[in-house]
Amino acid sequence: MEGPPLGFTTSHQQWLRRIEPDRSQRFRHTCQILFLLLNLWIGYEFYSFVRYYETQGQTPFVARPAGVEGWLPIAALMNLKYFLLTGLLPKIHSATLFLLVAFLTVSWIWTKSFCSWLCPVGTVSEGLWKLGRTIWKKSPRVPHWCDIPLRGLKYLLLGLFLYAVGSMSAAAIAAFLESPYGLVADVKMLNFFRYLSGTAAVVIAALALLSIVIQNFWCRYLCPYGALMGLIALSGLAKITREPEACIDCGKCAKACPAWLPVDKRLTVLSAECTSCLECVAVCPAQGALQMSVGSKTPVPAWAISLGIAAVFLGIVGYAKMSGYWDTEIPESVYFHLIPRAHELGHP
Repeated sequence: MEGPPLGFTTSHQQWLRRIEPDRSQRFRHTCQILFLLLNLWIGYEFYSFVRYYETQGQTPFVARPAGVEGWLPIAALMNLKYFLLTGLLPKIHSATLFLLVAFLTVSWIWTKSFCSWLCPVGTVSEGLWKLGRTIWKKSPRVPHWCDIPLRGLKYLLLGLFLYAVGSMSAAAIAAFLESPYGLVADVKMLNFFRYLSGTAAVVIAALALLSIVIQNFWCRYLCPYGALMGLIALSGLAKITREPEACIDCGKCAKACPAWLPVDKRLTVLSAECTSCLECVAVCPAQGALQMSVGSKTPVPAWAISLGIAAVFLGIVGYAKMSGYWDTEIPESVYFHLIPRAHELGHP
């Protein structure tokens, strides 16, 4: 192919139009939908499991899905510290540890990709701001002077959780997880949503409304789990890279970035806010100008990311199941006693 003509400007974008259509969002949205459906199925199975014990066996029995422990991030941090201190895998809510390791590994390899490829809350959040964009045509951006301190809130929340878990000894962690509250922490979590208080309902409604108006409001400002993934991703393997010789300076990538990063000004996007959503890559009209890559030379296509995420997730979960560490073994008599009175159990 001949070089671009003299005086080449952004009006000549068609000259460098992609040879092949970009399919990155199709792969990413497929991963999001599949993982969201998985979580909905787990939620239904867990609800049926709880109802069996609440009704004292009057409803059909459904085995407890250990995957529900993905919604217990504090227990995951506790189990991780317990393992680091003792070298022993925990017996209570052990699936939390394996799920946390899987999500951290995914985010380390593909820069916080858990948030935009797997997280069901992130999927709902993305759906809300896209709904807002269809209503108002354009999502407003929080002023920079206000955006910076607001982003610090999620790191503050993460710090509080890490401090709380970090101050516990291995014995204290074991005592907490083996307490009546710890044994049914997953049931407590379910009951929070089943019997939503007026205050909680107002807060959730406000967050949903703010997410419609402002892109990824919860994820950007308040999610401590996302903050942890972002910090891990800073030393990750794959990054969004820009080839200045191929770039036509159209600025479309920066406009499309949900994290509001100046992608068009950087050779490598190194930020705890980047979630590897590939929105910037999808809108780039210049062949080879923008891509996810390992180092600065090896491009990583979207299909490889989706397959890699699936391999890491299924591999770690599969290992936990085959090694016998996936399911929490609690006697039925304990469940029959604790689950019906879960609402009475206070935090130890």
